[in-house]
Amino acid sequence: RFSGTFVGNAESASPAAATSSPAVAAATLPAVPTIPVVPTIVGVPNTVAEGVLNPNEVKPPASGTRRARVLYDYEAADSTELALLADEMITVYSLPGMDPDWLIGERGNQKGKVPVTYLELLS
Repeated sequence: RFSGTFVGNAESASPAAATSSPAVAAATLPAVPTIPVVPTIVGVPNTVAEGVLNPNEVKPPASGTRRARVLYDYEAADSTELALLADEMITVYSLPGMDPDWLIGERGNQKGKVPVTYLELLS
């Protein structure tokens, strides 16, 4: 038969182990200062680097624009995006630091972000 006391149960813990907690252990470690990093792209307005794009402030690159055929209708979620109609042709380009799933699209004097998955990129 087994006795009522087991080795290693909570009642037999030492007082030193009971006072040691992760918070106390973490407080004794030296704090590492954190510096916020804000990406800056030379020649591109800060609004692009901060994730807010004003399409009217963006100039197309001297080279690197492409034509694209729109595969599906797309309704713009906000004023920074360009609504698309299936089978229309638009001009697209990317900007440094921009999300690779999006391009800047232009149709006449309208400009905005467009999702790459809705496009067939042409030469």
